[in-house]
Amino acid sequence: TRRKSEVALSFVTVLGRLIGRHGNRVGAVLFGAGGPGGVDAVVPARGGRSHLLQIVQKVLTAVASPARDAAGGTQLAELLRVAGHVVRQRSTVFVVSDFISEPGWEAGLGALARRHDVVAVRLFDPLEIELPDAGLLPVRDAETGEQLWIDTSDRGFRQRFARIAAQREAQLRETLARCGVNTLELSTDDDLAEAVTRFLDLR
Repeated sequence: TRRKSEVALSFVTVLGRLIGRHGNRVGAVLFGAGGPGGVDAVVPARGGRSHLLQIVQKVLTAVASPARDAAGGTQLAELLRVAGHVVRQRSTVFVVSDFISEPGWEAGLGALARRHDVVAVRLFDPLEIELPDAGLLPVRDAETGEQLWIDTSDRGFRQRFARIAAQREAQLRETLARCGVNTLELSTDDDLAEAVTRFLDLR
C-alpha cells in the first residue's frame, strides 16, 4: 500500500544517513514501479550525501509512480537475483519489502544470506492483520489489482480474517528465520525513531 511505501521511504532515508555517516558506501536495487514487478533501477554503492540523495529521489519516484499502483504481482525473486549479481563484496544488505510476492523468493533470500549479512525489513499495515468494525470497505488486492467490497461489521468474517492473517504471519516469520536473516518488523503505525532504535538494538 502507499502507506507502506511512505514508511519505506522514510526508513531508507534515515538508514542511509546512519550508514553513510561513518564513511560506508550505500547502493540500491529498486523494483515494482516501472512495470509488472520487475527491477527498475540499480544504483551502484558509493559514498557521499549527494549519492544518498540520488537514492532517496529514486525511491521517492518509485513511491509516487502511478505505475506502482497499476503493477501486477511483485517479483521479489527477481530483485534478489539481481542483488546477488550486483553485490559482489561481502556487505550488509537490507531487503525492505512487505514480502507479499509471487512465490519462489525464499531460495534467493537464503542464497543472499549465505554470502552477506542480510536484514529483512518487513513492512506491514495493522489492517492486514486485524480488521476494525467499520461496515462495508473497498479493498484492493496489492498483487492483482482486483477491487472488491468486504463487510467488516460481520464478526465471523473478522475472526476468520484474523485467523488466516495469523497463520500467514507465522509462516512468513518461519520462512525468514529459515533463510538465516535478521528481521526488523516495521509497521505503518510505528514511530520511526523507535523503529530505528529497535534496528540499532538488533545490530
